[in-house]
Amino acid sequence: MQDMVRRADPALIDKLAAERDLTDAEFLLLLQQEDPGLDAILFSKAREVRERIYGKDVYIRGLVEFTNYCKNNCHYCGIRRDNHNAERYRLSGEEILSCCEQGYALGFRTFVLQGGEDPYYSDEDMVSIIRSIKSSHPDAALTLSIGERTKESYQAFFEAGADRYLLRHETADPEHYGFLHPKEMSFERRIQCLSELRSIGYQVGCGMMIGSPGQTTEHLIRDIRLIQKLGPEMVGIGPFIPHHDTPYADEAPGSVQLTLRLLSIIRLILPEVLLPATTALGTLDVKGREKGLLAGANVLMPNLSPGSVRKKYLLYDNKICTGEEAAECIRCLGLRVETAGYRIVESRGDHISRYQPN
Repeated sequence: MQDMVRRADPALIDKLAAERDLTDAEFLLLLQQEDPGLDAILFSKAREVRERIYGKDVYIRGLVEFTNYCKNNCHYCGIRRDNHNAERYRLSGEEILSCCEQGYALGFRTFVLQGGEDPYYSDEDMVSIIRSIKSSHPDAALTLSIGERTKESYQAFFEAGADRYLLRHETADPEHYGFLHPKEMSFERRIQCLSELRSIGYQVGCGMMIGSPGQTTEHLIRDIRLIQKLGPEMVGIGPFIPHHDTPYADEAPGSVQLTLRLLSIIRLILPEVLLPATTALGTLDVKGREKGLLAGANVLMPNLSPGSVRKKYLLYDNKICTGEEAAECIRCLGLRVETAGYRIVESRGDHISRYQPN
């Protein structure tokens, strides 16, 4: 296979950009190659497509991590149910709204409410929080990232004003999904949730970890195929990073370079997609988020959570920006974005559906 990998042809990248697809064998070649020159061509092509659609704009999403309680016991996650060393917290509706108020004053026009799957927050609680945020900031978009709920719950949140929902599928291989998750969770239910969100009318986001324990290149090709099938408005991917209080504490982290490669591939198969350069990238590589932007990403998600709780929402070890205040964080990010040749804009950053193939 290594001889085949070294012969990966730059023409594959032109084909991917033109047709928005490759065969499984061609994706395998592109993913497994280790040619910096070929990566440079791939990243450049992804930037070209991204800039043709979104220009130099980078959209920011204000992340409010409002609870680190979780009923689930995912083997890779630092806030898993059985991590009794985690210092748990919950934000009140007033605290969540205060985070959004501060973020709005700093120029954020999208807020992301993210948390563990915490039954403490009933549907009525979430509807009240959503309505409060949308009433105070009707021009802002609201994304939820709170895991698997019933279709009725998703419908109630949508009717209350939620615009987008991010639910990472984590892996598109059912057996691998079972390896990463406890028995009471299922790949089929995760896909059903994504289907329900789409049918209700949300802008939907999915995504996966890169380099998670047990992952193969074939698994990643399945992820690509699922993303093509779903056609999501957002895709959130980042490298796996172990957490010391999980069963995967001693596993190696995922590859930054492979993550960048996949960002570019996703940009080329879904030219209009909203694609974050994640905090996990910046955790493994001091320039990771800038590299993500230069590989086709166009979204950053700074943290608006209160400083008192940031160190408690640790899905993985060594997470960056846990000590910064929101204003400090956005100033720092603005400078980083400028060094990559882009600019942060005060915008909801909606998904654009106007791509015209070459």
